[in-house]
Amino acid sequence: MTNEHATVPTAKLGGFYPVLATRDVAASRDFYTRHLGFDVTFEADWYVSLRRPDAPHYELALLDHAHPTVPEGHRVALGGGLLLNFEVDDVDAEHRRLVTEAGLREVLPLRTEDFGQRHFIVAAPDGVLIDVITVVPPTEEYAAGYTAV
Repeated sequence: MTNEHATVPTAKLGGFYPVLATRDVAASRDFYTRHLGFDVTFEADWYVSLRRPDAPHYELALLDHAHPTVPEGHRVALGGGLLLNFEVDDVDAEHRRLVTEAGLREVLPLRTEDFGQRHFIVAAPDGVLIDVITVVPPTEEYAAGYTAV
């Protein structure tokens, strides 16, 4: 694996955020606002734009999977295979808040990984996985794999 940069010039990036194709826009909106601290910045019955008030450069959008803005042949709701990472200062406190207190379904228990994460995973609507992480020092074996940025 290399760390080579593209040689073709690209346009200046003004924003980048995931858009989740969902069966239930309202349920997804409620999940991300109630449990993960997002605020609604735009809302229609088929699309919701979300932003973290403490970090406005972190955005997320929710789109009705059957909406005509999605090309035919691609109008499929998420059904798994997407993992969203949320890095936090205190993963143990978030585990208490989200799993113990809020009762979210935990699909990976809280644990510390050799590659440098203490984390747990909960399930969000439409099979999206929310990986809540605190970065911890990796073992020596994994430390060599990190590059300085």
